[in-house]
Amino acid sequence: MVKQALVVLTMAVVGAGAPPLFAGAQAPALPTLDQVLDKYVAAVGGRAALEKITSLTARGTIEIVGLGLTGTIQLTQKAPDKSMSTVELAGVSQTREGFDGTVGWEESPQTGIRTKAGVELSEARRGAVFPRELKLATIYAKLIVKSREPVGGRDAILVEAVPAEGVPTRMYFDAESGLLIRQVVTRESPQGPIEVDVTFSDFRAIDGVKRPFSARQSTANFVAAIQFTEIKHNVPVDDAVFKKP
Repeated sequence: MVKQALVVLTMAVVGAGAPPLFAGAQAPALPTLDQVLDKYVAAVGGRAALEKITSLTARGTIEIVGLGLTGTIQLTQKAPDKSMSTVELAGVSQTREGFDGTVGWEESPQTGIRTKAGVELSEARRGAVFPRELKLATIYAKLIVKSREPVGGRDAILVEAVPAEGVPTRMYFDAESGLLIRQVVTRESPQGPIEVDVTFSDFRAIDGVKRPFSARQSTANFVAAIQFTEIKHNVPVDDAVFKKP
């Protein structure tokens, strides 16, 4: 079951509840959706900086907490809609997932090479959109500002992202910085739906754009800690990289 939820970023743990600072104090009014999205884009680095980026490559390590499993992770994204991820757990398995702009696929020891369809294909298509920060309003059929919620001791704005097909995603934007610090998504898999709760941290500026170098993914079965060691922009990437084998 580990492989079905090893998605980053692109695909990211639960914040503990906290009492209000002042008993009986009125909570601040919620921002509008436009305010949340504009603040997010500005926090990441701004529209102009994001529009200059045509590709992203990332490498790092992954640990399945408490199980003694470690490995490597590689991500590649290319505008406007291509993605590829490889997760290799030492001595266990290698899983690859890709989307070439039309076809979504997965290759693993458990399933072999298979083509995604239905809701799973829709998820792959949404996850491949790049740069995602500028296109949230078009990726989802509806975005709704729901509430203020605590995430890891931070005040966050919860936005529910409703897709045209599939289960809504919950996005938590830091109320102060504007950055996306938590995301809860339900992924389809051959074994059924899997809820993945991801928190993002260790944001660093790369070419003027902030990227999270750490992510912690939680499911009902395991917790995965991801640490990126290298993230690069605008590296030439051949479209063949994303094709189904």
